[in-house]
Amino acid sequence: MPQSPNAAAEAAAPAASSEPAAASLRAVVAVLERLYDPSWAEPWDAVGLVCGDPDEPVRTVAFAVDPVAAVIDEAIERGADLLVTHHPLFLRGVHGVPATDFKGRLVHKLIRNGVALFTAHTNADSADPGVSDALAHALGVGDLRPLDARAGNPELGIGRVGELADAEPLAAFAARVAAALPATSGGVRVAGDPERPVRRVAVCGGAGDTFFGAARRAGADVYVTADLRHHPASEALEAGGLALVDVAHWASEWPWLEGAARTLRTTLAAAGTNVETYVSTLVTDPWTAHVAAG
Repeated sequence: MPQSPNAAAEAAAPAASSEPAAASLRAVVAVLERLYDPSWAEPWDAVGLVCGDPDEPVRTVAFAVDPVAAVIDEAIERGADLLVTHHPLFLRGVHGVPATDFKGRLVHKLIRNGVALFTAHTNADSADPGVSDALAHALGVGDLRPLDARAGNPELGIGRVGELADAEPLAAFAARVAAALPATSGGVRVAGDPERPVRRVAVCGGAGDTFFGAARRAGADVYVTADLRHHPASEALEAGGLALVDVAHWASEWPWLEGAARTLRTTLAAAGTNVETYVSTLVTDPWTAHVAAG
């Protein structure tokens, strides 16, 4: 019996793919902005989509702390369609992006190679879970609450404070921090009696020397943050009650990336779309060497 034209066409047609469809950049940005609402960002911050066509498909998303040249080159080499960074490329307003300076050149390189750029900065700091949750979990600190809660929502805010399972000497805790975070040339600095017991821990990913008072009010024994300066740190010690652990800015924020990537994947998969993700392991801390004095 001769085959009907329709049957022949159906036989020749490729089988329907069971793979989830690629997400559009618009859909990926919508998920990211639900996770890290732009309204949670500080007024001075610059977050959101920096460049990219919302209608383009996204199959691979890269996550990194800094949108520096090496990270962008890696994203291009690995075929990323979107680079999500914690730190903004442009924190202040610009009137153009000519390729005559390094930031303009980076924008041109991203666009030429079809890589979109999205930033989640202080909105990711305030999110639940956010940057400081990831830092606290990396250190084994649980039962978390915001160090500086946002008005109207006790779950959101900058920094976290919580508890270790058991108290331990400050020296042992500092070793815990050094082991938990990626290595940098600056390492970990400690201020306080090495033998003092610590259990309640305050953390703030990134530069957190404006929250000494909040850490003290929360009853923290030790405060882990980055970019501590001489005078604020000295005054915090003189005020008493608080030991300090100072780590590299980049290292304090890097633990957030894997959780952010995982949440993006699972959220998009639940909506029937699929993306691959990777977390850059390039060390973008600007300090490249440490020489002990004396």
